[in-house]
Amino acid sequence: MTIAPEATLTAAEILARAKALAPELRERAAEIERARRLPDDIVEKLRDTGIYRAGFSHAWGGPDLSSLQELEIIEELSYGDASAAWCAEVCAHTGHFARYLSETAAKEMFPHLDIITAGALFPVGRAERVPGGYRLAGRWTFGSGVTTCDWVISGAFIYRDGQPDPSPDGQDPHDSRLFMVRREDVTTLDNWETTGLAGTGSCDYTITDVFVPEEHTLVFSTLLDPACRRNEPETFMRSLPGVPLGVARAALDHVRELATTRRYPNGDRWADNRRVQTIIAECEADYNASRHGVRGALLRLEEVLGDNGTLDDLTVDERAALPLSRLHAFRTARSIVTRLYDLLQTASIHRASPMDRWLRDTTTMCQHLFAQERILQSGGAHLLGGTPEFGLCLGIAR
Repeated sequence: MTIAPEATLTAAEILARAKALAPELRERAAEIERARRLPDDIVEKLRDTGIYRAGFSHAWGGPDLSSLQELEIIEELSYGDASAAWCAEVCAHTGHFARYLSETAAKEMFPHLDIITAGALFPVGRAERVPGGYRLAGRWTFGSGVTTCDWVISGAFIYRDGQPDPSPDGQDPHDSRLFMVRREDVTTLDNWETTGLAGTGSCDYTITDVFVPEEHTLVFSTLLDPACRRNEPETFMRSLPGVPLGVARAALDHVRELATTRRYPNGDRWADNRRVQTIIAECEADYNASRHGVRGALLRLEEVLGDNGTLDDLTVDERAALPLSRLHAFRTARSIVTRLYDLLQTASIHRASPMDRWLRDTTTMCQHLFAQERILQSGGAHLLGGTPEFGLCLGIAR
């Protein structure tokens, strides 16, 4: 059922819709993977859950989801299919981006709450200043969701008369911004052939000399809707651990269900085997610890933001826990799936087995920046009073 534009959905309703959709996503996971993008009807089914409106506040008529609520919804979708959940999470930030735009521009760009925004945030494009805005050009990689979105958001360095334009405060010798461009002004390249997460359609895309008005650009250091205290520069990162956590939970439930029916050739129950019991217990312990780490870091953040605080009000340890818990969730999920894959032995290797896809999906998602050493360096540098290489993962916009 399509959501009426004026309908108001609660977090519980969106979660229930996501949970109801998960079995179909599981059934169609192979189809999604073969397509190397989300089928159009799956995009609309995700739209009907309400996930794409997750970032819109009550002032917009949105659900104003907390980061924990959004995390739980992504976990449910990932329990069905990792690619669908990945795109849902990436494309659910239109409401967050709207807070960095003027209200007039945001209302014009997003006439209803279920608008999809996708793209690549790192500044690899080129934006030449012109009267009233910029001429944007470039090629971006890893554009998860760009094949099915309404707006494409892209990072680019700014030039003036062909020369690098410094930031207004003089702190950055080459300024950069994020640019919002309509999907029809973007060309996608069919080059998404990967080990896993194949259904995300995270292909390269190009933009060629497109005019972007000033009001369709933003920087995370300038929040134009300060009424929403939940919004910080790293808001869009908070629920992505829901993808690996949902896959790990799906894999654990799959193997535990198999254990109740499988028997060895001599008739002994598989579930009575000491090795099986030990591996399941170890994986459950790792899953629970990782999930609680992510949730604990988010819960503390929400307590601070809910009390009109900011990221700066977190302790050094609490702030570092945000990116470090995310990284740990990715790596732990991969470890859990790998151990379960080995436990099932040859039963895992067939494409018909979901273990095969979960192994490839968790392997691929761990190549994402959020699971890489740069996050460890940034967290460690913050803990030790140094300079993080990727300050944005800590909510440091510059």
